[in-house]
Amino acid sequence: MHIGFIGLGVMGRPMARHLIEAGHSLRVYARRPEAAAPLVAAGATRCATPAELASHADVVITMVTATADVEEVLLGPHGAIDGARPGTIAIDMSTIAPQGARRIAAALAERQVRMLDAPVTGGPAGAEAATLTILVGGDAAVLDEARPILERLGRQIVHMGGPGAGQIAKACNQLALLVNAEGVAEALALGQRCGLDPRTLREALLGGIAASRVLEVFGERMAERRFTPGMAVRLYDKDLTFVLDLAREKGLALPAAAAVRAHLDTMVADGKAGLDLAALIDTVMAG
Repeated sequence: MHIGFIGLGVMGRPMARHLIEAGHSLRVYARRPEAAAPLVAAGATRCATPAELASHADVVITMVTATADVEEVLLGPHGAIDGARPGTIAIDMSTIAPQGARRIAAALAERQVRMLDAPVTGGPAGAEAATLTILVGGDAAVLDEARPILERLGRQIVHMGGPGAGQIAKACNQLALLVNAEGVAEALALGQRCGLDPRTLREALLGGIAASRVLEVFGERMAERRFTPGMAVRLYDKDLTFVLDLAREKGLALPAAAAVRAHLDTMVADGKAGLDLAALIDTVMAG
């Protein structure tokens, strides 16, 4: 299949590589030529614009940072919409606002381009191992067409509903993850203040009902004060904006999420936007 891939960062690069290894014809676009270089060396073709990329693609995949970035590469000047043929499938695997996903899907539909919003969970490790969970919004028949591609990128593919439903599910995932991370940070911080070794405390907590994947992964980094590399705090801060906007739209109070947001905003203001989420423990410890 002819696939175009836009966004070659820490998540997109290994995902695009898996598609090359699966035998697909891949064209790539990145703002920085050096980001595309490893994939070009592996057999991909670099395109000058998203429109050029889309003109050769049956499927266009985007994995960029924010709603505005997706709109720019798909709908903006020289965007994919200018090159895509009727029937092309656009799969946005970024984490963006659900309202934005629906707006983009509607604009693409006017040009007979079919869209799936398909954000992922599993982080860089999941992207490298092709074990991501992919949360899909859009038409089920379009997902059936795209499934062979998505199966090269993830282990679990879940159809959540219509346009925007994948992004709503991702917002719920980020809410659960971030509130859990706050709880882990507070527990380890309290234990340390009381004289406990945070490494030993984490091991003990993993043996009981407080155990979680967040405690296992982020708790280890917190206990060891290992804050790089990983998904940057600024990305989680961005995601939590979507969560709180969605909750506000539905009239739902999320006090735990608001508390986490305050800590993330502090981290960004303190110059820690590029650190791993595990750095949250230092902000908790600082009071």
